[in-house]
Amino acid sequence: MGETQSLAALRQWVQELGATEDEWDELAADPRPEVQQLAAKLDEDYQRITREWHRLQAMAREEEMLRQEGYQLVAGIDEAGRGPLAGPVVAAAVVFPPNVWIPGVRDSKTLSPQQREFLFPLIQRRALAVGVGVVDQDEIDRTDILRATLQAMQQAVAQLGLTPDYCLIDGLQSPVLPCPSHCLVGGDGCCFSIAAASIVAKVHRDRLMAEMDRRYPGYGFAENKGYPTPAHRKALAALGPSPIHRRSFHGVKEPAGDLPPATAEARDARA
Repeated sequence: MGETQSLAALRQWVQELGATEDEWDELAADPRPEVQQLAAKLDEDYQRITREWHRLQAMAREEEMLRQEGYQLVAGIDEAGRGPLAGPVVAAAVVFPPNVWIPGVRDSKTLSPQQREFLFPLIQRRALAVGVGVVDQDEIDRTDILRATLQAMQQAVAQLGLTPDYCLIDGLQSPVLPCPSHCLVGGDGCCFSIAAASIVAKVHRDRLMAEMDRRYPGYGFAENKGYPTPAHRKALAALGPSPIHRRSFHGVKEPAGDLPPATAEARDARA
């Protein structure tokens, strides 16, 4: 490499990350301050990329073990919207090819809205198939939220456009599916395909609730997504239920004075 190499060429080399071990050593030994800054940035980027690579490998372990058993098309399934007082419950199913990992994919609850919106199209482009199921508030009231959630999961798998060999489901209970499956409690935090499904379901539902905010103004659905935040509870007491409120839910069917305290999930509704 040598000290005669231009800083522009070194910067290009850093961006491409294409170097032998000897070239790395030469870069680190170059006395120029600008080169030292490049070397430090490269090392920081390398450490960050390595940590993320190992995290994604760990998250994809469940799918990899299933592929070793012969299940090639593994779908991750998750839902969004079990806790709100209004709007539908949404489920997503995502199938990835082997060894396709997207940096940043993790439990949707740990991501900002901007991060989820960034990852959403990447998941759709790199997945073999993505399916979404939506069950509205009327069906939730007619049955219950658990049955509605399982129904949304069934719909999501049906919308994949292929039949998975195996399904991994976040939660405690699996819907009736056309393939073997098992549940993973906290799966959105430890399983790559489930985490991707959690992002798809969350973004899809948030967009639906933004549309509901335009249709039924005054409740703040674009901000609270239907969760029982203090502002939503106050609007509900003043305006009464909208057509998309879940009439069977505590906090909607009781008088305003009997509304339950806001949940932690409601406090995090803006996330």
